[in-house]
Amino acid sequence: MTGPGRGTEYGVFLPVGNGGWIVSDTAPQPQATYADNRATALLADDLGLDFVMSMAKWRGYGGSTDHWGRTLESLTTTAALAEATERVQVWATVHTNLFHPAVVAKVFATLDQVSGGRCGLNVVVGAYEREFSQMGQWRADFDHDDRYRYTEEWLEVLERLWTEDSVTHHGEFFTLDDCQSRPHPARRPTVVSAGRSPAGLRFQGAHCDGSFLTAPDLPGLRRAGEEVRAHAAAHGRTVRTYAMLTVVLGDSDAAAEAAFREYGRGYDVEALTAMKLSWGLPLEQALSLGAGDEAHEAFQTAVVVGGAGSVTEQVLRLVHDGGLDGVMLIFPDYLRDLPVFGERVLPALRAAG
Repeated sequence: MTGPGRGTEYGVFLPVGNGGWIVSDTAPQPQATYADNRATALLADDLGLDFVMSMAKWRGYGGSTDHWGRTLESLTTTAALAEATERVQVWATVHTNLFHPAVVAKVFATLDQVSGGRCGLNVVVGAYEREFSQMGQWRADFDHDDRYRYTEEWLEVLERLWTEDSVTHHGEFFTLDDCQSRPHPARRPTVVSAGRSPAGLRFQGAHCDGSFLTAPDLPGLRRAGEEVRAHAAAHGRTVRTYAMLTVVLGDSDAAAEAAFREYGRGYDVEALTAMKLSWGLPLEQALSLGAGDEAHEAFQTAVVVGGAGSVTEQVLRLVHDGGLDGVMLIFPDYLRDLPVFGERVLPALRAAG
């Protein structure tokens, strides 16, 4: 991210968890190896994509697929990919309830050097109770808004450590006395975050360079983008908006539709139910799988399906109608699909600006 006014950004959500982003036993099964993630990042670098991002996940969802039962750690992976790549931005995810801001300040000052100023921080307010209670790091006394207040102070401390030689801070959640973290990053790392709650949008507008949005439809996506931009403007700043998108690309529309249906056919009910419960959904709602088009149940994001021309049109419609500045792409089989996307779709997207 180099500032407002540039064209639409396209990046890749790396498959650092087994199964990738399709919860199905009939879909391709990325195995969350560093070798595959390195190969994916190198493809993104060669194709001229703008960023790659890795999630942070500490516990999977079980089921027949053991979805995300095996994951790579985000900071370690990003450091290695920063060394392996040359141009693409490399964004790591940090759960603020697991890492002290003084530790993160030092990590990203190091990543800034390793990447030559290409690193970014995806700030996540941890909300999956079982993920953190298993290691004694869950605050049962924190509600949703408490977690955002904590994270605002966390980020305030981090930003000061990136710019000040000595930080003394006595706050609600953190106490630092003459805390030093040098060297500082030569270039402030890009800060992004996700969330659709009012507190999440306020946080992103006030503190982040990028906001990852979700909504049930394109008008909702546009409204969320307008809201987060309004929060940013109230603080005298700007924020870019992104959405996640799964691309099922085939030689023809019919071939892509057949693959989409096949991937959806094997959706893992147990893993998806556990995932929905982790979002805080009531049990009855989490169990209500297949209420609409069952093929969509396996996919965790919006999906575009078709040949190259159809996919190009659908992505451009998402960007335009959703009022987006960027899209983070997901593929069923990254090493097979990403080169095809780069050859048949990306040039047309770039040409459209």
